[in-house]
Amino acid sequence: MQNIVIVDDHADIRRLLSITLGKQYTVIEAENGLAALKAVRQYKPVAVLLDVMMPGELDGLQVLDSLKSDEQTRSVLVAMLTARGQQADRDEARVRGADAYFIKPFSPLQVVSWLRERLS
Repeated sequence: MQNIVIVDDHADIRRLLSITLGKQYTVIEAENGLAALKAVRQYKPVAVLLDVMMPGELDGLQVLDSLKSDEQTRSVLVAMLTARGQQADRDEARVRGADAYFIKPFSPLQVVSWLRERLS
């Protein structure tokens, strides 16, 4: 099975996505930006579902920048998961390399559909 990393500081969102994706993918959870980068390097996922606003040293956009600027992780699909729904926020994520942008509350089935489409 392909690996997916889910990064969110809210355990309930990670759990919801893990349950939804767990039958089709191996799910690795991370609760902050530093843990996300470590998980990506260790598990080499095909996609990362990444919260924008997280506590700690790195927020989601900084993690996105790191992933997209590294030759080894540049091709990993990154979907942003966020409560920030302004067009400027979407544009900023897209410019920085995000492959998708889901606004909370989002449908987990929408995320599954996007992953299937992109990974098939």
